[in-house]
Amino acid sequence: MLTTKTTKPKPAYALGDISVLYAAVLLRAAAAEGADAAGLAHRFRLDAQTLESAEARISIPHYMRLGHATITETGNRALGLRMGALSRPVDAGLAGLAGECAASAGVGLSTLIRYALLTSQNSRGLPEVQSAARKAVFYSIRPYNDYNCFVVDSVLAAWTQFLRTLTGDYGVLEKVQIEYPSQGMDELYESWFRCPVQFDAAENSLVVKADTWQQAPRQAQPAMHGAMVRQCEQQLQQVQRGWTLQQQVQYCLTPLFQGETPALGTVAAKLGLTPWTLQRRLAAEGIKYKDLVDNTRQQLAADYLRETRLSLAEVSWLLGFANPAAFHKAYKRWFLVSPGEHRKWLTGRGQASRGPDRGQI
Repeated sequence: MLTTKTTKPKPAYALGDISVLYAAVLLRAAAAEGADAAGLAHRFRLDAQTLESAEARISIPHYMRLGHATITETGNRALGLRMGALSRPVDAGLAGLAGECAASAGVGLSTLIRYALLTSQNSRGLPEVQSAARKAVFYSIRPYNDYNCFVVDSVLAAWTQFLRTLTGDYGVLEKVQIEYPSQGMDELYESWFRCPVQFDAAENSLVVKADTWQQAPRQAQPAMHGAMVRQCEQQLQQVQRGWTLQQQVQYCLTPLFQGETPALGTVAAKLGLTPWTLQRRLAAEGIKYKDLVDNTRQQLAADYLRETRLSLAEVSWLLGFANPAAFHKAYKRWFLVSPGEHRKWLTGRGQASRGPDRGQI
């Protein structure tokens, strides 16, 4: 099933979805690495019409499985770097085109990242730019495994390539930090990024050189940049207006769960509200905060078990439970079956008709 709505109040999956523009880049990288890109596209039900649509979305788990299948076929664990090298500003949609004509590379990168929500809605959070430090930070997708390391690589590499495209220079970074541990390819990464790369770091980020940050892009056109930013802003407001307060709270909750239950005050601060105001507005919609936390966990639990290879202990932590036993008890309350048995059904007998690559567009 293909989703083509431009304003989506809620993703098809609790874990989020992204534009097929990113899948198209992945398939270009697959072809460049000698893989059967057409075969992969068919296997993951990505026809030409879908790949050419500026509005089509696919679930993030589906995208991660496509990347894993490509890495398995090519044997290239650094596939994300190849994806970055083949990315273009237009692959980030209107935000990429707006950033390309900004007055400086720093403003261009900031534009690209500010409007990331137009092409990627991820329940783990949004990337951000810290302008004073000339730093771009990619949200955490821990715990890491064979299905998501390439995502970090592809995002950081695409941002780097974006700066290279804007400036015409290759040495645009001071340093790169990557959360997951070294995979034994440190020299390759430092050669590609042309700067020191720290693995097992506290965040996924890159720091841009001062002169690069200030440099005017080759396509700089302030008037056009302003016009396109206004379009981006209008689209962003349309997306966010489509969210109910419950959905806004759920969006804030997911990245905060990690090992604990977020307090109402923490979520209220994220939304720019006082705890009392948030509680009152939720009550006006007929829902209690604790019930919303429980409902959010339930939605995520099913997606994590069906769409990822995370262990039950990892899922328990990502849902903010104190321990796996508490998660197990809650899961049986939600689904009347243990999480282990439910996963077997979801990924085996209950999903057999969908083949080895589960998930949908």
